[in-house]
Amino acid sequence: MSGTVDKASNIFGNQIDGRTYKKACASKQRFAKRFGDDANATYHLRAEGLPVIGERLGVRNLVMAADEAALDLATDAREHACDTRTPRTVEGAAGTPVVVGNIRMGFGHYRISMAMASAAHAMGYTPYWFDLASFEQTTGSKVIASQNELYSLGSRLSQRSSLFNRLYWEPLNSEGFRKLTYNSGDQKNAELCVPLFADLPADVPFIGTHVWPAQAAVHAGLTHVVNAIPDNWPMALHLAEGSLHTVQTPSAYLGYHQLRGMDPKRQLNPMPMESLRYVGHYVDHELVTNIEQDCARRKKRLLGGGPVRWLISVGGAGAQQDLFAAIIERLLPYVRTDQAALFINVGDHKDVWDGLCKSVPELAEHAVCHFDDFALTAQLANDALDGDASGIHAFCDDDIFSAVYSSNLLMRCCDVLVTKPSEFSFYPVPKLMIHRVGGHEAWGAIRAAEVGDGTYEIDDTNEVLAMIDSLQLDRELIAFMCDNIVTAKAAGIYDGAYEVVRLAVGD
Repeated sequence: MSGTVDKASNIFGNQIDGRTYKKACASKQRFAKRFGDDANATYHLRAEGLPVIGERLGVRNLVMAADEAALDLATDAREHACDTRTPRTVEGAAGTPVVVGNIRMGFGHYRISMAMASAAHAMGYTPYWFDLASFEQTTGSKVIASQNELYSLGSRLSQRSSLFNRLYWEPLNSEGFRKLTYNSGDQKNAELCVPLFADLPADVPFIGTHVWPAQAAVHAGLTHVVNAIPDNWPMALHLAEGSLHTVQTPSAYLGYHQLRGMDPKRQLNPMPMESLRYVGHYVDHELVTNIEQDCARRKKRLLGGGPVRWLISVGGAGAQQDLFAAIIERLLPYVRTDQAALFINVGDHKDVWDGLCKSVPELAEHAVCHFDDFALTAQLANDALDGDASGIHAFCDDDIFSAVYSSNLLMRCCDVLVTKPSEFSFYPVPKLMIHRVGGHEAWGAIRAAEVGDGTYEIDDTNEVLAMIDSLQLDRELIAFMCDNIVTAKAAGIYDGAYEVVRLAVGD
């Protein structure tokens, strides 16, 4: 599906001007010069187990091989075929590999990857984790790392400087990344990742949970590439022509089809219908299959007078610490009187926890810390499904898989998730949506508010605190969200991960 047309010069039949194309080529050349040109290198892969998601979801990790032996992916997949089945299983699924191409950029793209792996595992396939940022000796990984560092820095600066956020960060994330010309540069840079794909069969089912792996897979000649687009705001940043693009909402479907706003100076040719699918929200099998009973548990606890369980999950960039501190201070009186329980997951960022404790000293005094012990975290989350929970519990883990997946476990036993409009916007748990970090996230909150499984985005701290009081004092508001979650499940809104896997394997 890679074709003969240079995808940086012509995107879905829309010609890119010569100046932009030359700029895109120059960007690729600069990175190759800066990090070394390994276009002619031969890299081989091997598969190994993974912590947490390897044990729970049967995920195999693709890493660099020390020898020259090429990976036989089909054989490895058969040897590690999972036994789990759901009614969605197709004939002959066992032993079929599904590669999930991703990068760590914050936690969101890893979270989508886990949802895809979970769905693939539940359907009987063998999922493979292919993190393009993890091959530190390669040019492509070095490029990704440098770009990720810039993005994380921008996220943090946007929360410290309202001027930087208003004049640069918001416009870049909502309009800069939206331009078709931006995609031209990414397409050329993604070519630098192609050497990593040498051991992957051309027809292997491949799901990209970030556009760079999807673009690189297409450039490498893979023919069954699904580009799982995040967020709910159409941006040319996410285009990988030659792949099948999937989106989580009807509005995103229409926006991507029309390439809405991607070049305000001309009318663009639309994206071909065969290149785009609306599939629903990307959610893990373990969460989707337990929606009814988890929501029933919430309503029974809340309406029975139990403490409201709040989960605060701090993103990978560690932004918004001042706002989180204010939220925690508001919840503390409710926690002291056993009207609330508080779970705080700072991921793999111990410094974020230290910063929160500095801002709110009572945290360090009263929180029970569950650090670097995933088994204990999993046990607590499981016990809390039908048992009691009180006080303050903090979670942190140096292992990124434990750090991210801990929130998945805690979501099931919490009552309200406090989150910015990130990928959490699409998850089946009642949500208090705080201010976004980047303009592209705004429409995630709009989706949650319209589905009814979360609040609208609240960008004023005092209004956030007022909403906390309302949810504490009027439990019916959370029960209302629970009912909407159950209704949305019946409509198939949370089935996106299953659908993406189906598309990748050609079902």
